[in-house]
Amino acid sequence: MSVESALRDGDGAGFELIETMRWEPGSGFLRFERHLARLYASAAELGFACDPERIGDVLSNTVNGHGIALRVRLALRRNGEGTVAVQPYEPLPADKVWRLQLARIRLDSTNLLLRHKTSLRQVYTHARAEYLATRADEVLLANERGELCEGTITNLFADFGDGPLATPRLDCGLLPGILRGELLDEGRAVEAIYS
Repeated sequence: MSVESALRDGDGAGFELIETMRWEPGSGFLRFERHLARLYASAAELGFACDPERIGDVLSNTVNGHGIALRVRLALRRNGEGTVAVQPYEPLPADKVWRLQLARIRLDSTNLLLRHKTSLRQVYTHARAEYLATRADEVLLANERGELCEGTITNLFADFGDGPLATPRLDCGLLPGILRGELLDEGRAVEAIYS
């Protein structure tokens, strides 16, 4: 499914582009340039107005004066208006082991909207709803061919012990995550198909 057909058929009416970033006092936003590049590319492809100066201003005005690490969520409307919500950043314990489950619902690898971080989260919400919170910390999604794609809030990486991490290919139907892109660029991950 092309982006154009999804939008034409009403699948994306009224959605926003989103970026969720970590901000630290003193050092600022983590991987900031990558987040902005993804936002600007999505805005251009999907026909959203996007003024980098306004985006910078709304982000700066929101985080200025905070003395703690923050989780910052930027939402960009089609008209270019941006809103920001913040909450304290809470890191996971280093020894946290996640309980994973596989969703019954499948992603459509031809849906190009999956390659953009948007407020269209229904498929991820439905996948998480398949399991009680006590049974799954994260729910993994596969596509119509049974290929693993991503988690509801994470990109996937597998360590097969013989080289770089493996992460699903974009054509499986997934969001090109920020950390995923960094690890691919650094040669610490390679794209693969696994099921």
